[in-house]
Amino acid sequence: MYNTHTPTGNPTPETNEPFVIRENHKEANGVVTLTLNRPKQFNALSSDMLTAMQTELDNIAQDSNIRVVVIAAAGKAFCAGHNLKEMRAHSDEAFHSALFKQCSQMMLTINQMPQVVIAKVQGIATAAGCQLVAACDLAVAADEAKFATSGINVGLFCSTPAVAVSRNLSRKQAFEMLITGEFIDARTALQQGLINRVAPADQLAASLHTLIDSITAKSSVALKTGKDMFYQQLEMDLADAYDYAGKVMSCNMMADDVREGIDAFIEKRDAVWTGR
Repeated sequence: MYNTHTPTGNPTPETNEPFVIRENHKEANGVVTLTLNRPKQFNALSSDMLTAMQTELDNIAQDSNIRVVVIAAAGKAFCAGHNLKEMRAHSDEAFHSALFKQCSQMMLTINQMPQVVIAKVQGIATAAGCQLVAACDLAVAADEAKFATSGINVGLFCSTPAVAVSRNLSRKQAFEMLITGEFIDARTALQQGLINRVAPADQLAASLHTLIDSITAKSSVALKTGKDMFYQQLEMDLADAYDYAGKVMSCNMMADDVREGIDAFIEKRDAVWTGR
């Protein structure tokens, strides 16, 4: 199913394993999977893990052949947030400031890159791990997955996760997660808007592929235009959003793929996308 397996990040002496494994799907239409590869550490977002992810995301963002990025994880947990042992090993504010800035940059990259990014959540996602799920454009989860912003339980309010989580859930639902640190199950996460689809664990891959197939069947021009427009208009007031959307749509109408798509619809045939 895969034609390349590219390790990213400096392997640690204890494991001699890469922090992130990149898999380019041979038969899929421009789909890449990035797998967090520290299962014994519950795939914590250490500084090294963040560096490895940032490197991959930056490279992918420049590749117009890639249309969908899946963020997955090895082991039982999706991501348990930041590495608390690493954080406690540093008492200076400068280290923590740099760490949270590094993490925020990775989350922003997911938001700003032209590809659609999907979280494949097979286990728990807590704190910055929950933030990672919320930062992705879409998320598919196993029915046994659980989610929490649990920093409050150790005296640390999940401030940076709050940015992403509060942009997915309603205000009161987000604040309840943040202020209690309690877990919500996958069905609740679906109802509250944190994830898009839930499937039994043994059907998670199939559910993900159904979603990917629906996306990759579309014009790459529409996908790139749509993702950028969607996030830009969210930060505008209503009148400015409509003005901006009209300009984007007018520009989008000039694309070859739009002319092809409309002609194909009228002629009752499948469109042939060129990405122009």
